[in-house]
Amino acid sequence: MSTSTTAPIYGNYHGYYSKRPVAHDPRLAVLPHSLFRDARVLDVGCNEGWVTCEIAQSLGASEVVGVDIDQTLVNAAWRRRRAVWSLQAPGDEESTEFSADYFPASCEHEFGSLPVPPSASRGKHLFPHNITFRTADWVEDTILEDEDGYDVVVAFSISKWIHLNGGDSALEKFFHRVHSVLRPGGTLVLEPQPLDTYAKAKRMSERLKENAKHLNLTPDDFPPLLRRIGFGEPRHLGVVGEGGFRRPVDLYSKL
Repeated sequence: MSTSTTAPIYGNYHGYYSKRPVAHDPRLAVLPHSLFRDARVLDVGCNEGWVTCEIAQSLGASEVVGVDIDQTLVNAAWRRRRAVWSLQAPGDEESTEFSADYFPASCEHEFGSLPVPPSASRGKHLFPHNITFRTADWVEDTILEDEDGYDVVVAFSISKWIHLNGGDSALEKFFHRVHSVLRPGGTLVLEPQPLDTYAKAKRMSERLKENAKHLNLTPDDFPPLLRRIGFGEPRHLGVVGEGGFRRPVDLYSKL
């Protein structure tokens, strides 16, 4: 299923990163440096692909898949990939040491994006060829890339939306799905949205408001739930961000 709605009832905010205008996402900065090195990564709820592109370009991942329920956002993510490539410094095609924002963004806006070179000349495990985007309701639908499994699944700013749209059962199903696609020892990166943020979100639609009445799970219940599913104890990396975006970031390893 794909959707693009007036009210972002799935957390599918258009222009989301204009509200978080940072060159490097602070949530990624608190993660272990080696987490993404040579890893196969899934970014669930990728929105316009800013985090997905940073992981693929700057953090050493061999393959990154971004998935979002909103086709319009996925189209924007593909444009983001090309824009990020256009701002990258020229140099050794095999090197991962470069300036990610070598050119000012105004150059890309004024002159257009640079053409992406063939993967045969650059290599499929280097940016921009190590990234792809899919449109899907990943809680309900598999995507082709799931078959090979992932070393890391990133779940930033989505637990609340899965919870409000599908209830406790959908959130449990999501965590089970993450466990099933992670390779042994793989990592879930989770940014659990605090319970007090549900109040504003549920006002977006009558359905969300009604669903919220029947929720029993809270973010405090996530660690024991994830343990029952087959994850280890959480590694709390602290609270990251500012204002309404100040939230915890936790790591869970598949046992």
